[in-house]
Parts: sequence; structure tokens; C-alpha cells
Amino acid sequence: MDCIFCKIIAGQIPGDKVYEDEKVFAFRDINPQAPVHVLIVPKKHMRNILECDEETAAAVLRAVKAIAAAEGVSVSGFRVVTNCGRDGAQSVEHLHFHLLGGDKLSETMA
Repeated sequence: MDCIFCKIIAGQIPGDKVYEDEKVFAFRDINPQAPVHVLIVPKKHMRNILECDEETAAAVLRAVKAIAAAEGVSVSGFRVVTNCGRDGAQSVEHLHFHLLGGDKLSETMA
């Protein structure tokens, strides 16, 4: 498989890891859109949220809580976003969630 996120999870490509458990790997985005911009990625390859199972969804939510607390944004607020498909602006076909925070975010999503 030629998936960049799978390679980061496997340690074949470096990533600035901020969290890992048996189901999820999280690392800093190389092109941050906010002071805190972490990608939360299931270790099991799935193309997008339409392939996500309940166990993976629960693991991602646990990771969101832990990362938000560790990054100091759980009190001030943050945003979690996932893109799905070409029209949804998904750039890597491996399910991933963006955790963004550390500053006042725009009210618009476009």
C-alpha cells in the first residue's frame, strides 16, 4: 500500500507524534492551519469516515479528549474536522481528523 499515513504510523516516514494507543496514531500537521493542528489517524487503513466502524470512532474520540487536554485547548476550545472524498477536500485517502485550536478560530467553515 502506498499510503503516506500508513508509512508514518509504521515509522517509515517521520512524524511528530503527540499520541498513540493500540488503535490510533496522532501527529502534528506539517502545514498547520492553527497554533495547534494535530492529525488523528486510525492505525487500521480506511479511506474515509464512511468506512469507519464504531470501535474506531470510539478510539478517535478518546484520543481527541486526551490530545485536547495535553495540548492545552480543552478549556479554551478547539475544532475537530474530517474531510470525505474529493468534493469534501480530502487530500489523503486514509481517514484522519484535524484537531485545531490554540487561537480563536474563524466562524466560517468554507
